[in-house]
Amino acid sequence: MRTPETVAWTAEGIRILDQTLLPERVEYRVCRTLEEAEEAILSLRVRGAPAIGVMGAYALALALRREAPPDRVAFLEAAANLRGRIARVRPTAVNLDWALHRCGEAVSRSPETDIEKLHAVLLREAQAIENEDKELCRGIGEAGEPLVPEGGRILTHCNAGALATAGIGTALAPLYLAWERGKRFRVFADETRPLLQGARLTAWELRESGIPVTLLCDGAAPFLIATGGVDLVITGADRIARNGDFANKIGTYGVAAAAERHGVPFYVAAPSSTFDLAAPDGDSIPIEERPGEEVTGFRTVRTAPEGVEVWNPAFDRTPADLVSGFITEKGILLPPYGRSIEEALGGG
Repeated sequence: MRTPETVAWTAEGIRILDQTLLPERVEYRVCRTLEEAEEAILSLRVRGAPAIGVMGAYALALALRREAPPDRVAFLEAAANLRGRIARVRPTAVNLDWALHRCGEAVSRSPETDIEKLHAVLLREAQAIENEDKELCRGIGEAGEPLVPEGGRILTHCNAGALATAGIGTALAPLYLAWERGKRFRVFADETRPLLQGARLTAWELRESGIPVTLLCDGAAPFLIATGGVDLVITGADRIARNGDFANKIGTYGVAAAAERHGVPFYVAAPSSTFDLAAPDGDSIPIEERPGEEVTGFRTVRTAPEGVEVWNPAFDRTPADLVSGFITEKGILLPPYGRSIEEALGGG
């Protein structure tokens, strides 16, 4: 299926699809400096845990190309410092830190002393992360496609489609493959306040793919579930703890609770890189808080009175006992999650 290219390395820098302009404009831009790459991650020009991981790996390569350390020792020291800096831009999505750590390990293991060759090792690792993400998305799609019922009504929250990855998405991957194979169904997309990723991105992406989509307010989702309007819920995740608790876009917990109350299967689709085996449970997952201006208005339109206090967590935590299963490239992981996650991913 044709899906948009979110992140790519070019000779000029990192080419990204600016998701802050969707759906009005489809516009690509090139990040030529680390500062521009960091701004793109922070401002959500690039967003979605897997895509952020790819972007972070390329940002490290971009920064070290520009910094040009004089020798191997300086290169490795600069890489370690830059990894910490980039990882702090968005702390909840574990894929960012995972990708940066993987790139750091690749250059540390390399015996190269020539700086250009060391940089080539780093860039190859970043490109491998991008290519592997495409394969992981396909694997998630294959694992989850049998769950999609013919004629079904599937609810999703935020955007976990192609725009959030380097491939065909996580939560939307089973839907894309099911549609490609002839199944027909309808998707309900929560608008996803305050930045409207469901309205601006998921609805746009599905419409472009020809899949019927109905947009609804976040607050309407539990009522839709309660009145029998949903057969299946699939969301993505930004970090999954060792026990199966997970963090995803704010509003996910309410959808999961409503689904459990009314007997609707609730699945989470994510690659193995989104599992954080060092996090024992949801309480250990850091939650990013974003500027209040995202809530008091949208773009140039103010919707709240001046001076009002705002609480704006970007994510919430959903407990493992509300999850029917985790759809991964390794298959569907079922309860008890402490056991199934360790068996599938290891844990040491």
